Parts: sequence; structure tokens; C-alpha cells
Amino acid sequence: MATNIYEPCTNPVSGETFKTISFNSGAYLMQWTVQPKGYVPFEHIHLNQDEIFHIKKGEIKIVMNGKELFAAAGETITVPKGTAHIACNNKEEILDCIVEYKPGLDYNIFMQCLMGLTNDRLLDKKGGINIPRMGYFLIRMKAKCITRPTEIPAPLFNIALRVFYLRGMLSGWAKLYKKYTGK
Repeated sequence: MATNIYEPCTNPVSGETFKTISFNSGAYLMQWTVQPKGYVPFEHIHLNQDEIFHIKKGEIKIVMNGKELFAAAGETITVPKGTAHIACNNKEEILDCIVEYKPGLDYNIFMQCLMGLTNDRLLDKKGGINIPRMGYFLIRMKAKCITRPTEIPAPLFNIALRVFYLRGMLSGWAKLYKKYTGK
């Protein structure tokens, strides 16, 4: 059965919990709850989507293009597409946000894969998802919602996606894709 993106999924290392609220081609909305000192495991770039954080409770710290930004309950921070960023909860209280991705594209399938990898504990020591497997999934789903770790330069990332896809074909990762997406 496919990963249910409407059920909470918690990353035990980074302290993040994801739960989809709604999605369509125009926008994908999720509740993102982060434990005290919790964080996004790696700096990244959304190539085709703006990411908008609506803070409901607590305070978020976002480093965007090297500049620190903070927002508290009732405030919003927008990360324009193509912008390097990373976020964390730097307070001793829970951070609760509604995160919106515009346009929504195929982010629901991306989240099925991300949550599936998280539920199966296919994470690195910082809580980052398994990048080779996610790269395979991105090619397999013909993703429009590409997210690139900033530690991998764009030209190398494009090559790496093809290598990850080949590795996945040879390693039987199609079973995981079917498990997570039902496709």
C-alpha cells in the first residue's frame, strides 16, 4: 500500500514531523512540526517551487543564501524558487508551521517517497534521506518538483541523477517506489 501522506511521519533524527493538509497542481500544503533544536538535515534548493513558511507556533530560523532570517507565530517567510536555504527550530518550544509549495506540481509523490524513506529509516546520521534512492525516484516519477542538495553542484547533480537511476534499476529500487507510491 502506498505511503499515506495524510498520516504524520516523524524523522527520529532531525525531529521533524510532516503531514499533508492538501495538494493540487497550484499548491501543496503540509503541517511541519519541529521539536526543540530540530532541523532540516541539509541545505537545499527547490528548482521550480516557492516554499512559504506560515508560522503558527514557536520561531523558525532560516538561513537563505547565507543570511539568517527569523519568524515567529503569525509571521510568514517565503523562500523563492532557486534559493539555497536551510531551516531549524532554534528555540526550546515546538515549532509548528504550515508549509506551502507553489506551484504544487507533483510534490505529493515526492512526499510519498520522502516519507517512505523516513519510515523505513533509510536516513543518514544527520537524518537526511537516502539521496541515491531519492534520485532514482525523481527520475522514475519524471519529477517537476526537483529539490537539489546544495552540496552537489547543479551539473554534477544532473549526472548523479542518471547514475542513481541506473544503480536503482540494477538494485531493484522499483520495489520501494511501488511500495511508497503504489505505481
